[in-house]
Amino acid sequence: MEKKALYNLSYGVFMLSTRSGEKVNGCITNTCMQVANDPIRIAISVLNSNYTCELIKESGIFALSLLDEQCSFETISHFGFQSGRDVDKFDQLPLPTDHNNVPYMGWHACSVISGKVVEQRDLGTHTLFIAEVTDAKMLNDNAPLTYADYQNRVKPKKKEISKDKKIIGWRCKICNYVYEGSELPADYTCPLCGHDASDFEPIYEG
Repeated sequence: MEKKALYNLSYGVFMLSTRSGEKVNGCITNTCMQVANDPIRIAISVLNSNYTCELIKESGIFALSLLDEQCSFETISHFGFQSGRDVDKFDQLPLPTDHNNVPYMGWHACSVISGKVVEQRDLGTHTLFIAEVTDAKMLNDNAPLTYADYQNRVKPKKKEISKDKKIIGWRCKICNYVYEGSELPADYTCPLCGHDASDFEPIYEG
């Protein structure tokens, strides 16, 4: 199966944030859609291994920042390529908060949607949350960043592999899982975070 074919599905790129008591966290996700009108409801899908998923299950609230076309890879990397269990992603970031006191992006986002979970379903690797929209507002007039644009323009291209050194493994850039072996299968998926082979980097001997 060619997983790149799935990149052609129309996704956005979002920073999903939540608060449970004094605990605050956020992550990058690309799965959200409106599923009802009256009341307005959306569905989001979040990796079960993400700390954000755990906190949403506790609190039932979230803010979804819709990243815009000017969003940098550094911003996406900050919220998406490190775990809130290891670092406070919001430390010293002067972010605005919604009516539930959940922080959301004050830059690089064209709008924000606040939601209250009304139903959830475990999908194995992910949890699907159905939420009623409790607030929504525009933040700027920039076009939203699509997942395809992220893959094609924002995400750095793979560095050319050195022919002088032997590859002994591959490391997931998302969760640091290591695949041992010189060749990573093209259809390989990380068993911890679910990301595909494009998010692995080679590990050289010596």
